[in-house]
Amino acid sequence: MHAFCGIMKIALIGYGKMGHMVETIAVERGHTVVARIDAGDSFDLLGNAEVAIEFSTPATARENILRAWAHGVPVISGTTGWNAQELIEEDRRLHEKPMLVWKSNFSVGVNIFFDLNKFLAKALKSQPQYTPSIKEIHHIHKLDKPSGTAKTLAEQIGRDVPVESVREGEVPGTHEVKWDSGEDTIVITHIAKGRRGFALGAVLAAEELIR
Repeated sequence: MHAFCGIMKIALIGYGKMGHMVETIAVERGHTVVARIDAGDSFDLLGNAEVAIEFSTPATARENILRAWAHGVPVISGTTGWNAQELIEEDRRLHEKPMLVWKSNFSVGVNIFFDLNKFLAKALKSQPQYTPSIKEIHHIHKLDKPSGTAKTLAEQIGRDVPVESVREGEVPGTHEVKWDSGEDTIVITHIAKGRRGFALGAVLAAEELIR
């Protein structure tokens, strides 16, 4: 991905821990945050934003995105635990240029992990002696279970995969995919060290969307 040379005017929808981290990354990269919209705030605050980055809750994500669209603002959404696919399809029907980019995880490292997961699933498709399973660990404040990332991993494998979800402490996010057989075990793991990677990926996605 090439370096983005412009300055974006960003609206933050959801101003919790992730919203604060997105703001930090955006400012570090030379962008301007022109609106911070949290629960109960008016969307008139979107002002002259060129793009909104949305990390809110499963119950409010859809309505937040529709309100941003009503103001003509495209959205990068990282909220999980809701059916984003319906709105993605609606975006394709209604808009000539994409107005929504949603991912279960924007982290650069996680998306490389997704590629590894798809490669391993394809390589083991003809090896029925291996049985896949997924384990994900997150902080106690995470609302959805299993995580959106774990769901994506399971979908990529393409069969019913048991997912173990653990909520403990302040763990940013750990995902493990295991393929077990009577002869050996193959394991790939991604361990997030904080929210920074997720926030950086979201800002990079915003840069790509309005390039």
